Amino acid sequence: MNRCKKFYEALSQDGFAAALIHRRENVRYLTGYTGEGALFVSENCQAILTDFRYVEQAGREAPECVCLRTGAGETEKSLVVQLASEHHVDVMALETDYISHEQFLALEQSMPGVTLKPLGGICTAMRMVKDEEEIASIREAARISCKAFDRILKKLKPGMTERQVQMLLDYEMLSLGSEERAFDTIAAAGINGSLPHAKPSEHVIERGEMLTLDFGATIHGYKSDMTRTVAFGSVPAELKAMYYAVLRAQEAALSVIRPGAVCGDIDKVARDPLERRYPGAFGHSLGHGVGLFIHEQPRLATGSQTVLVPGNVVTVEPGVYIQGLGGCRIEDMAILTSDGFVNPITSPKQLIEL
Repeated sequence: MNRCKKFYEALSQDGFAAALIHRRENVRYLTGYTGEGALFVSENCQAILTDFRYVEQAGREAPECVCLRTGAGETEKSLVVQLASEHHVDVMALETDYISHEQFLALEQSMPGVTLKPLGGICTAMRMVKDEEEIASIREAARISCKAFDRILKKLKPGMTERQVQMLLDYEMLSLGSEERAFDTIAAAGINGSLPHAKPSEHVIERGEMLTLDFGATIHGYKSDMTRTVAFGSVPAELKAMYYAVLRAQEAALSVIRPGAVCGDIDKVARDPLERRYPGAFGHSLGHGVGLFIHEQPRLATGSQTVLVPGNVVTVEPGVYIQGLGGCRIEDMAILTSDGFVNPITSPKQLIEL
């Protein structure tokens, strides 16, 4: 799907005559092209700048774009200078939060008559609202994630390491059709559960420990994101109480998600009861947008005044993390509809004792 026309309309409203896009997810979002290179967009031009390896791919994936080849004396910079001159560009937007300072200076010095400015949030704002095709991909990625989780539940047992669980889960997602992991799978057991972004280790999982799994699949570049925490045998009452406190907080947040809801207010619904019971133990935001990036806008975060609208896709993932004891996180997704939301994460949330 080509979204360059809509993108240019937003560019021109912000005073830009053109934009040069390097972030691969943004290039893919705007054109469908998944290879390396850059995208130049102006009123009458959509050009992919890449080398020999990707010319044919660009023609297949982004047929509405011109493909200009680097190499044989032509550099990306020289092509951009040529395009800016041909299309009478006076102000150009760049992803200054992505390209290097050296790249910016090189372009600036090569185009003294062109003002270079940060792109800002134009792509971010466009990606916030997903269309039917994007949502279908996210839902399929979520289905694969849930199926993979259901499969490994039958294989988990005490004595396995976190790394073994992670590899098993990754294998199941890939075997079910995921293009790749949506992000580095987290498997954190026992006291490692207090690390929200723990890296799977050789820690041997024992009876009486909880295991937190945070993972996702990818379909057509679009991600899913889910977390489940399971128990190996009977766990101490303190851990079980923590689990159900997190579950209640998550269910409370889900109950208020709908178009028109303010993101910061949703965060507060989950945060306040956990803060009262476990002060300082829920230190991250309640959720974030998901799409071609695993972390997108909008964010369900303290103070956020963003209002949810149909087409937003957000995670809802409260957690409690206590050093020396462990932790728990439960995460679903909410796809906003005209009158509520759909949760594509179907795996059970009552505490599973293996």
